[in-house]
Amino acid sequence: MQSTAIILEGPKALGLGTVDLTAPGAGDLVVDVRHSGISTGTEKLFWSGQMPPFPGMGYPLVPGYEAAGEVVEAAPGTALKPGDRVFVPGANCYGDVKGLFGGASNRLVTAADRVVKIDPALGAEGALLALAATARHAMAGLDKTLPELIIGHGVFGRLLARLTIAAGGKPPTVWEIDADRQSGATGYSVVHPDEDERRDYKCIYDASGQSDLLNTLISRLTKGGEIVLAGFYPEPLSFAFPPAFMREARLRIAAEWTREDLVATRDLIDHGALSLDGLITHTCAAETAANAYQTAFEDPACLKMILNWEASS
Repeated sequence: MQSTAIILEGPKALGLGTVDLTAPGAGDLVVDVRHSGISTGTEKLFWSGQMPPFPGMGYPLVPGYEAAGEVVEAAPGTALKPGDRVFVPGANCYGDVKGLFGGASNRLVTAADRVVKIDPALGAEGALLALAATARHAMAGLDKTLPELIIGHGVFGRLLARLTIAAGGKPPTVWEIDADRQSGATGYSVVHPDEDERRDYKCIYDASGQSDLLNTLISRLTKGGEIVLAGFYPEPLSFAFPPAFMREARLRIAAEWTREDLVATRDLIDHGALSLDGLITHTCAAETAANAYQTAFEDPACLKMILNWEASS
């Protein structure tokens, strides 16, 4: 069995290619991908060659961990059947081509316990489940404080703000320096950092992934306040100790989602508590992948790029 997939041969060397798929085994599914998302965080670092050493990394690889598609084969006992629409957080089924992420393919093989069944009505928005679950993971659980300030009004920052409101929290403030990205808020305010004079935030979530913001953010904390590093940071992080000492500042690192986060986020969407509307700004056919990736990573107007695989199935 073969598949057409995005293959990243090296930094900025990307295109469509044919790959052999691992034969499905007990507990596996075969999924035809309809839509996959392009991550402007970790995927951009692989594309640009800036990703620091990471377990399982290397070229060539199939990128993508945001895929939504239809089950076409299901092993007995998987509780899924052909025709079910599912979210797939990537796959590693391409033989010699690495599948560290592995979702950008028109067909893939994956263990059934990795996927989450979703509403077919979500369409392309189904591919956003991982990003929404990552935001949920940063906020949910014991001893987690909801954000009062969020840095960055990209898709991730918007999801953090929407989830804060869905959790019953006070509408957060969001910082955004790009004028084009300051629009689109519903129920919360977006401001340029220079317009915000507050220096008593109890909890700040950084969704920007910028390694040089810590000193600025620490200066905006109240005593005992917390900064949550919710992005992915390719460069070493550092900060001046005295201001952090005076504030008794706390730092927390939020990792990627768990399956529990995927299911809980899916349920929030299904019950109308979380909307994914307005987050996808660009959709391209998979055949135009090279241009799509460049647009996703270099055009500030592109919040989220979705690849449409329906013509490639």
